[in-house]
Amino acid sequence: MIVTLIVVCEVGFWVLLAAGLATRYLLRMPRTGAALLLCEPLLEVVLLVATAVDLENGAEPSWKHGLAALYIGYTVGHGHRTVTWLDGHAAHRFGGAPPPAKPPRYGMARAKHEGRVWLGTLIAAAVTTVLLRVAIWYVGDASRTGSLESWTTVAWQAAGIHGLIALSYAVWPKKAPKTDQERDPVPAGRD
Repeated sequence: MIVTLIVVCEVGFWVLLAAGLATRYLLRMPRTGAALLLCEPLLEVVLLVATAVDLENGAEPSWKHGLAALYIGYTVGHGHRTVTWLDGHAAHRFGGAPPPAKPPRYGMARAKHEGRVWLGTLIAAAVTTVLLRVAIWYVGDASRTGSLESWTTVAWQAAGIHGLIALSYAVWPKKAPKTDQERDPVPAGRD
């Protein structure tokens, strides 16, 4: 049941996102569109409540409960950025707004951008950890919660790997390509 609910929440996320953006820009109803977009966190609340009820009803804690916590953590850490990014593109495509700014491609500006994205992954790992700790406390039997412990490790491993990737942009910043004039400057006195 939990895995099915995770899939339903993911599909619901994209359906609500599409409906909210379509209502906002195609139907020209910005308040209704914003209300639909604000309903998205309710999906995670439904998943959280369903997971708690499943554990309360005596379900054996398993990878399904850990995956639910990881999904909720990811949505908290990266959901707002995803919605904002897609909203900017929809506003440009359908609302006449200027194109959204692209992330920087070179140098320390790119490293800072990657660091901000990594902060979303840190938030996701922290939220996942808190949810799993609460579930472990709720179950109260260490012999039954080993799979939940392992999901905490997975969340922090993902944050660590993402952190190393983000750090690589600061350690080895990508340089902007030289313009044609910088590559082959015209010697002085020649035109």
